[in-house]
Amino acid sequence: MTFNKQYIAIITGACGGIGEAVAHSLAKEGVSLALMDNNTSQLTSLVDALQNKHSQPIAGFTVDVADDHEVEKTVTTINRQLGPVGYLVNAAGILCHAKVAETSPQDWANTFAVNATGVFNVSRQVTNLMITQRKGSIVTIASNAARVPRATMAAYCASKAAAQAFTYALGLEVAPYGIRCNVVAPGSTDTPMLRGMWHNESDRQNTLNGNPQQFRIGIPLNKVATAEEIAAAVCFYLCEESGQTTLSTLLVDGGAALGSC
Repeated sequence: MTFNKQYIAIITGACGGIGEAVAHSLAKEGVSLALMDNNTSQLTSLVDALQNKHSQPIAGFTVDVADDHEVEKTVTTINRQLGPVGYLVNAAGILCHAKVAETSPQDWANTFAVNATGVFNVSRQVTNLMITQRKGSIVTIASNAARVPRATMAAYCASKAAAQAFTYALGLEVAPYGIRCNVVAPGSTDTPMLRGMWHNESDRQNTLNGNPQQFRIGIPLNKVATAEEIAAAVCFYLCEESGQTTLSTLLVDGGAALGSC
């Protein structure tokens, strides 16, 4: 894959399973990184680990993507201190795992604040910079749940659908400036978020084999994705070889959504 090394890549949710895998993948390609996360200790550890292996600039920024003022200040700092931002990966996300009747308005608001508003906040600031250089690539991590309803995941499904729709609309507006906006839609992926949903071996097997009580068909490939497999899809969308691709979604779910995304 080919990346323009003069540009910085911002990754939100960099300490999450997928965000961290993307960070490692881009670092191997020699891309300079600005890593955003709200967990300072984990972020420091990740930056140290990457700096020990790679020579290009890699910096961490503690930020809540739901706070537009924090985001604006951080993106400005990144552009001033590290260089022009050419790549953005919206990987920050949280899960509210509950039936609708048990989901509080605050749970709903918090889920949208990170999964949808966070994508808006960071993308808006970054595209303002990309427009001036007439170059950029944005990838939003959505989910196959954005198009396939999941019981006990209504807030998550709705927020990811919003993030996907926003990314497409943004892509239309910025395409004349040479900025591409795409979506990667993972299914079940081996991350702390997924493992937090498993309380016993039965839950794990239901992920693979399906659960008729929740109208889930399971995963046709009969395996859970690795974070590295999702990162590979993200890197494809970011790289120069996908230069004619925008407003598209790459579904990486082992067939669990039957191609419906």
